[in-house]
Amino acid sequence: MAHRLGGRRKNVKKGFQFTLMVVGASGTGRTTFVNTLCDSSVLSKKICDNPEEAHNEEGITIKPVSVELDEDGVRISLTIVDTPGFGDNIDNEKCFQEIVGYLERQYDDILAEESRIKRNPRFRDNRVHALLYFISPTGHALREIDIELMRRLSPRVNVIPVVGRADSLTPQELKDFKRRIMEDIEHYSIRIYNFPYDVEEDDEDTIEENSELRALLPFSIIGSDEEITVNGRSVRGRQYPWGAVEVDNPQHSDFARLRSALLSSHLQDLKEITHDILYENYRTEKLSRTVNGGDQDDASLDADDMAGQSVRLKEEHLRKEEEKLREIELKVQREIQEKRAELMNKEEALRSLEARLSQAQLTDA
Repeated sequence: MAHRLGGRRKNVKKGFQFTLMVVGASGTGRTTFVNTLCDSSVLSKKICDNPEEAHNEEGITIKPVSVELDEDGVRISLTIVDTPGFGDNIDNEKCFQEIVGYLERQYDDILAEESRIKRNPRFRDNRVHALLYFISPTGHALREIDIELMRRLSPRVNVIPVVGRADSLTPQELKDFKRRIMEDIEHYSIRIYNFPYDVEEDDEDTIEENSELRALLPFSIIGSDEEITVNGRSVRGRQYPWGAVEVDNPQHSDFARLRSALLSSHLQDLKEITHDILYENYRTEKLSRTVNGGDQDDASLDADDMAGQSVRLKEEHLRKEEEKLREIELKVQREIQEKRAELMNKEEALRSLEARLSQAQLTDA
């Protein structure tokens, strides 16, 4: 689906609701990025581990937190879904299952709400519109956990890879690292959000903008909660013995471009892809499994679950039938209006003809 510039102006008055998930192992800069993105302490930093408890594996925790932002006068209700604990265990299979399960539960909530005859006016759509995956700045290539995570999650969410703490690499090391990451993504056929565009349908500005963003993948990120002074200016960044790194300087970090894409230029496109493609694919799979009696995973559902699914399926079928009837009714109404207009035109033409004949008779007399 190509990015549409017109989508930027939709719902500007009432604002936008957007959900962003951040995933990455401890130390990849996930927390600092979120706090820099929101310009406030949205996420708390992890307290140093106790060496005596280092052998304990706590597992992943999924923590949604909401914050209100103002982007050029546009209100954005942003929900950040943090995933502390990811990648910290020897076996991360449960981490994958927890994240996929969370994404699918949000889809299930939408599916259940759409299937109701009477909708809940206070229902909140909590689907995740984009997932930033923070890759450790090893300088080598993607690790097995990186490949597995992105492959599993890409059918359910718009995955955007980023290199966290990019200032730990030299410019040349970072350039080579980013190139190898994209080569791996292509080699393993990982479907990431690559700022799609259509050369036949999209305008030149959209194609140019998306091409530039695509060339930056994976985004190299530097976050900082601190203000430093550079050439007399106060900027967000980090001070090193060899110099300063500025968060918002495009020569140092892709942070500003990524923030603009997420919260402005591509926000609507990410939401539309989530609804029109990712959710619709999941919805089709879910309903197909229900109709066909389910697969082995569904065998564990109890009688109440199966009954609930059956009711939802019937409600969904009823809703579609009602929509078809409404379409037929509207079509009939349009045809009646067209026939009525045609009849009125014929009557008008007949009256005009009668008037001309009467005038001709008077003239002959």
